[in-house]
Amino acid sequence: QVQLVESGGGLVQAGGSLRLSCAASGRTFSNYVMAWFRQAPGKEREFVAAIRGIGSRTYYADSVKDRFTISRDNTKNTVYLQMNSLKPEETAVYLCAARATSSSGAIYATSWTLYNYWGQGTQVTVSS
Repeated sequence: QVQLVESGGGLVQAGGSLRLSCAASGRTFSNYVMAWFRQAPGKEREFVAAIRGIGSRTYYADSVKDRFTISRDNTKNTVYLQMNSLKPEETAVYLCAARATSSSGAIYATSWTLYNYWGQGTQVTVSS
């Protein structure tokens, strides 16, 4: 069992930046692929970024590539999402997710249904 707690959301103006954090507790953090998703009201949950358990391999949705950066610190059991140049249409609840897998290709599987553990989410609001 893995428990995930997100933090760092808030209100920011368009073009601004935020850094989200997701603290994990439970089993060996490095065994998990970690990802960020987001969900706006009335819309489907959308993949944002993922990172392998060990190593630096990452994968991003095209819409956030070159603006967002996912990273992790396995010594702190924490994954981060640095978001720059935010847009109003990116207003959503941002959710941290974990998936227990050693597959090297797991970060490229973007369906939220593949992830076993979820945080409660943190609200990000981007004003125009």
